[in-house]
Amino acid sequence: MPRGELRIYLGAAPGVGKTYAMLEEAHRRAERGTDVVIGLVETHGRKHTAAMIGDLEQVPRRSLEYRGAEFTEMDLDAVVARRPEVAVVDELAHTNVPGSRNGKRWQDVQELLDAGIDVLTTVNVQHLESINDVVTQITGTVQRETVPDEIVRAAEQVELVDMTPEALRRRMAHGNIYRPDKIDAALGNYFRVGNLTALRELALLWLADKVDEQLGRYRSQQGIAETWEARERVVVALTGGPEGETLIRRAARVAARSKGADLLAVHVARSDGLAGADPAQLARQRVLVESLGGTYHQVLGTDVPAALLDFARGVNATQLVLGASRRGRFAQILSRGVGVTTTANSGAIDVHLVTHTEAGRGRRIVALPAALSRRRRLFGFGLAALGMPLLTLLLTVLPDLTLASDILLFLAGVVVVALVGGVWPALVAALGGTLLLNWFFTPPYNTLTISEPDNLLALIVFVGVALAVSWIVDLAARRTREAARAAADAQTLAAVAGGVLRGERPLIALLDQLRETFGLRAVSVLELAEEAAGRPSRAREERAWCVVASVGDQPATTPDSGETAVPVDERITVVLCGRRLEAADRRLVEAFAAQAAVALRQERLAEEAATARPLAEADRMRTALLAAVSHDLRTPLASAKAAVTSLRSPDVDFDEEDRAELLATAEESLDRLARLVANLLDMSRLQTGALGLTPAVIGLEDAVPLALDELGPPAADVTTDIPADLPAVTADPGLLERVLVNIIANALRYSPPEQPPTVTASAHAGQVELRVIDTGPGIPEDKWEHVFLPFQRLGDRDNQTGVGLGLALSRGLAEAMGGSLTPETTPGGGLTMVLRLPAATHSMAEGPQE
Repeated sequence: MPRGELRIYLGAAPGVGKTYAMLEEAHRRAERGTDVVIGLVETHGRKHTAAMIGDLEQVPRRSLEYRGAEFTEMDLDAVVARRPEVAVVDELAHTNVPGSRNGKRWQDVQELLDAGIDVLTTVNVQHLESINDVVTQITGTVQRETVPDEIVRAAEQVELVDMTPEALRRRMAHGNIYRPDKIDAALGNYFRVGNLTALRELALLWLADKVDEQLGRYRSQQGIAETWEARERVVVALTGGPEGETLIRRAARVAARSKGADLLAVHVARSDGLAGADPAQLARQRVLVESLGGTYHQVLGTDVPAALLDFARGVNATQLVLGASRRGRFAQILSRGVGVTTTANSGAIDVHLVTHTEAGRGRRIVALPAALSRRRRLFGFGLAALGMPLLTLLLTVLPDLTLASDILLFLAGVVVVALVGGVWPALVAALGGTLLLNWFFTPPYNTLTISEPDNLLALIVFVGVALAVSWIVDLAARRTREAARAAADAQTLAAVAGGVLRGERPLIALLDQLRETFGLRAVSVLELAEEAAGRPSRAREERAWCVVASVGDQPATTPDSGETAVPVDERITVVLCGRRLEAADRRLVEAFAAQAAVALRQERLAEEAATARPLAEADRMRTALLAAVSHDLRTPLASAKAAVTSLRSPDVDFDEEDRAELLATAEESLDRLARLVANLLDMSRLQTGALGLTPAVIGLEDAVPLALDELGPPAADVTTDIPADLPAVTADPGLLERVLVNIIANALRYSPPEQPPTVTASAHAGQVELRVIDTGPGIPEDKWEHVFLPFQRLGDRDNQTGVGLGLALSRGLAEAMGGSLTPETTPGGGLTMVLRLPAATHSMAEGPQE
């Protein structure tokens, strides 16, 4: 029985229309004569979705009892027994009620597919297992229900049901998604514009990856090798040489010319696993590629051009960046080289040959280390010096043998010498054996003359075979040693990576791993003073160097005070103390040093970010304080002065009622001035560090009534909706009260008399949000930031109602307490001010209802 096909409708968030689109497809198939039934559709009370079911046949649900309550689930057995051609099953990630045969609905769907039934289903991007944690980080909401990515990727069709965040929020505001009592909370929490935009991008990127995967599979199945330029992909080939950084930057500029282009760096390593490229250079170049937004790859191959082109075609690359050959002109005459060969065979891939400072200089000849130890080589020379004469003596006392037999015995002796001492002792043995064979066993005897041409040929062949065998034995020993060295280096680098990832301080962890790996006494990272850079005379002075980080006993303070110094760049040097390293170890140490420089840079960036944060907060506070001193003091001063001046005027005779009113005005103004001055003095001391915040755990159900009491009778009609289980916040009570007074007073000023402001609160992602909602004229979105500037009150300058400083000061106070103050548009018209403060307890909410 053929397996059924799965079609999934993917959405970025609830309410985008996945179920509606799925039902539309079900109706289209039914109209074409396909047998379609509904296994389960969740309408969530949405009338348009319910109406879309129409006359489609529905398989009755199965009832289950769990913890005293009755639930319904899809009757899987009934759907299988009905055996339709197509089954409609909503919400693929749904968790079934305990007692069901399968724990997840996607497992039910798998059974339907195994039964040969095609399935139409829906899923939201936040329910995909691979990005579930990303969604939690973005939205602050834990998604308990997930579906494995392989289930969705295995679907024959995945259709994206898309909608802009603004349109989705309008649909929410119109009541087309959730019940009216949940709309405000949803708009203020999960259905924020930022959240919806991020989820939409995740859905588009995930679907683009699936499309790319399907394209690659199709090209593979059809045997299509040529490049399809569906997306620009720039591949840069790295050899591990010093020209790599030039090539990477050039490739990055090429990729930057095409929006959305991918940058990939690839290094072709030798398939025998032996060391070839400089690991320190490759480590630095990998960091550079990743810092430019690219990815680093390594492939194995003996034929470099073929390996490069195989990789480029495998990733569907459109452009390939190579460096000009470093070989000399004579070497280029003998062979075309990697660049020319790759260009000739590239086909539709554009190849860029980039010149650099190393081009044409030839490859540096590196002295190869001895394959065998010095002791074995000396033993081999001794064996050659003694063994060949002893073999000659032995052959002279034995019965007469043919020259061929003598040559074979001498050849065996040379092989034994090669196995023991390597190529040079074997060469001595071969030359010595040739002379002995010629003198003692080749007619005429006891002379170096050779009378027979066959004997001369035999001796020449003996020398050639002896040298070839010696070279092969030596090469095998060398390769064995290199392979063991490469394996040890790889194991060391893997240990380094693990140690750095597990360490809280990457730089210290890296240095400690380096010290332990090579048995050193101490390792230190030194930095040359900026004024000494490029000046060798100053660089030799001890005071020009600073120890940035060190581990071990008595670390070096200058490059000359250690046994080994490894420069990373013009100013950073890693110095090793304890013992001198072999030349073969230096390349691995250079890789350590390159990673140490990266770790140092990361630590400094983190320190700079931590230092800049309080400075920025202090600057915002200073701005708010100066604005308050210059403007907020005017109104109470003017009111008090006017009242006192009127009372002192001899031209007007006030009765007792007027006098009492003027005195009350003066008293009220002076009280307001006293509170303002006290707050400003406290804030000034806070900003200069003389007075710290006094954060306390306070509930908004206590703070809001205090603010309303301070506002007096005008705040009597303000509606408050603060949940009883709302977490408390961490804030300075005095500053919090001032912020609340300012934003509620601002809402009162612009709310219609018949629609007073509403104050609501909710918890979200470790924060508590207080929303002051008014239904007044509102503010255009492009003018939102203007309301946080002094004198800005919807464009007017009516000094009778304040000078427009309250919101500017409130934002500064909110940020000083670790929170924020932002505006939003009230659904239906008006302005909502959202005050976010850190929650004293972190309570994560459940995900939104599908």
